[in-house]
Amino acid sequence: MTIQKNFQTVLGVSTLLLLGACATNGPAPANPTGSAYPQSSGAYSQYGVVQSIDLVQQQVASDSGNIGAGTIAGAVIGGILGHQVGGGSGNTAATVLGAAGGAYAGHTLEKNNQTSQTVNAYKFTVRMNDGSYQTFTETTNADIRVGDRVQIDNGMLRRY
Repeated sequence: MTIQKNFQTVLGVSTLLLLGACATNGPAPANPTGSAYPQSSGAYSQYGVVQSIDLVQQQVASDSGNIGAGTIAGAVIGGILGHQVGGGSGNTAATVLGAAGGAYAGHTLEKNNQTSQTVNAYKFTVRMNDGSYQTFTETTNADIRVGDRVQIDNGMLRRY
């Protein structure tokens, strides 16, 4: 009886580790300001002059790779199919392994079917008042042209 309980414990822990391996961190969340640089804390502003503006392409993933419908559906279907195998404690083990395998398969299929889209963005090169250069990538032009004086406020360019 002790061997059976130990087997069930090891099986349960293995299943949790396997399901945990299916989850991915995915890319960092997009900056809602559209700037390539994170927002600074506080009311810190810098000033400069726009030196160049380039149109660039940015890849935007449609999903972050978190657990989704494919993973859940795969776990349910795998659990149902695994439950059809064996009897007693073998049935329980087959159900758990079927659910884990189905979750992994569903997650993999879902991840492979995800598409990414390309969006146009503007890359601004700005000569700062201190003589340094910084680049900013934003999804909108905001009517900024080469030679305009700009204020960088919380990672966003703004004419002034």
